[in-house]
Amino acid sequence: MQNLLEQLKKVLTKDERLVSEGELLKNKVIELAINLDKDLIELLLSDKQMKEVFFAQVGKTTIFDKDKFIKFISNKQFLPDSYTAFKNKIGLTEDEEFISEKKEVVLSWPYKDCVLEGGMTKEDEKRDEIFWNQTLAPDEISRLLDPKVFTNAKRVDTKGEYKLEKLKTDENGDIKDNLIIKGNNLLALHSLKKRFAGKIKLIYIDPPYNTETDSFTYNDAFNHSSWLTFMKNRLEVAEQLLSEDGVIFVQCDDNEQGYLKVLMDEIFDREKFVGTLVWQRAKGGGQAKEIVKGHDYILVYKNFTNSLTLKREKSIQKKIVKIKGKLFYKNDDFIRKVFGKYSAQKSTNYDRRCFYEEIEKIKGKEKKKEIDQKIKSGEYLLEKHPSGNHIVVRLEPIDEAYSTFYSILKNISDDNSSVISGWLSEVGKDDLESLGITGFDYPKPVGLIKLLIKSVMMFDDNGIILDFFGGSGTTAQAVIELNKHDKKNYNFILCEQLDYIDTITMPRIKKVIKKLSGGDFVYMELAKWNEKWTERIKKAKSRNELEKIWDELKDAAFLSYKVEPEKVDKYKKEFGELTLAEQKEFLQKECLDQNHLYINYSEINDEEYGVSAEDKKLNKEFYKSDKL
Repeated sequence: MQNLLEQLKKVLTKDERLVSEGELLKNKVIELAINLDKDLIELLLSDKQMKEVFFAQVGKTTIFDKDKFIKFISNKQFLPDSYTAFKNKIGLTEDEEFISEKKEVVLSWPYKDCVLEGGMTKEDEKRDEIFWNQTLAPDEISRLLDPKVFTNAKRVDTKGEYKLEKLKTDENGDIKDNLIIKGNNLLALHSLKKRFAGKIKLIYIDPPYNTETDSFTYNDAFNHSSWLTFMKNRLEVAEQLLSEDGVIFVQCDDNEQGYLKVLMDEIFDREKFVGTLVWQRAKGGGQAKEIVKGHDYILVYKNFTNSLTLKREKSIQKKIVKIKGKLFYKNDDFIRKVFGKYSAQKSTNYDRRCFYEEIEKIKGKEKKKEIDQKIKSGEYLLEKHPSGNHIVVRLEPIDEAYSTFYSILKNISDDNSSVISGWLSEVGKDDLESLGITGFDYPKPVGLIKLLIKSVMMFDDNGIILDFFGGSGTTAQAVIELNKHDKKNYNFILCEQLDYIDTITMPRIKKVIKKLSGGDFVYMELAKWNEKWTERIKKAKSRNELEKIWDELKDAAFLSYKVEPEKVDKYKKEFGELTLAEQKEFLQKECLDQNHLYINYSEINDEEYGVSAEDKKLNKEFYKSDKL
């Protein structure tokens, strides 16, 4: 068996697709085998021993025994050195049963903490990301996605930071604060559902694009499906948060645009697809040998259904006005159809229309009286014409959803097309640097986000804008500037997990507030439990440090039910022989219970967690619960 294993590894390492940082990728081998990859089969056939073991001869036909090969690769003895051997020795692996045959729900890493091991900082940007994959039984999912406890809340305004005394609410009890939440965005979204389900008017997100050049790469072979799972988990919650007249914008590039469209059709309903906007983020291409991809896509979905399509019908090309809180189309064409095309003043150089002053002369007193009554009732409106006379405009009432759709089409770009230009990527960088902030790659231009918000909310004075990939805080800045310059009263909610929220996002928003002399926000974090151990493991610099962490984990952390500490201690020598990365993987992936990364609100009174009275008061207010 050993000779066969070693020979198989020797053969497989000839395929560059199956190797990363000098290690064979078991999942990649299995994936290619399942798909009957031609190059893999030819590689195996090229070796006499592999051909004898994994192929059968039927007449003149050579048949690949896929199941036998996959079972062999999945065997606990395959790649038995280092981490795998150590893990097997203490009995932490599942049995050889295929995942698809288990009566369990397979949850990819998106349901977990999504901790990034390297790749999100400049010095590590070329390393492979590590995203843990776990398998959960169905009854564990609810607990994982339960609302979490918020902690470290503070209010920030132009004067500084203060302990949060109380959240702002309106007469209906709805939260009216700007919110910035640090923590896993999937868990943050599920926590927001309690207060914000059906109340978000606009969602804009700029998620990782899943390209080899960004930080969203993987150490496993299922990067594409993992990315779609990652997006699906979050978009399903986003759909629940969106208001009945809400709109969502999701930005992406060529790499996943087609698949994302299909996914969003499923979640938001294909009939609610508005269109795909094209944002020109870069110009030129020099001597590029391939097509220059100087654009991104923004998929637009509305959370309501009507018969309109992206093609703007002639009947809705009129200007919209808001009178006494209601929206109307201004139809200044109808009067010509009623009274004739030309006015009596044919000599005028102005538009030849039937002026209000001529109605009695042309149609008589009764018609004039009828027009006057409709002007008085508000059905018609008089507008001054450049000639000095007045024209009669009919006001056609429209509902909010209809106007939202119209607004998207009418105001998204100067020429009413689906192409957005004028805000190159460099503009976003300039927006940040003008505030004295550097160190964030490819921030989106503030003007771009303001344009999207205006396109949906031009007639709204209030409304909530959500961005759960908060990044550098562009969305927050756009909202603050619109509130200041357009006299709006919008609120933003940002979610961000990575540490640059403390070094870039927060400082940026503070500077914007100070620069504009107005605005404030509330900062909160998801209360950590096992997550704090995860962070310590990730930052550990030596094996000795990890050994000390393990000694603390045994007494203070929630360990996986599969882990028996005494067995781990028994093989302490073998643990010490693992590489630093393998030790981290073992402690984080195998030892820590992934369902206890953050503290559930339902367990806020558990003394073991030590939630302060101050935090209990905050969470009771946030969740509007009397249980405490």
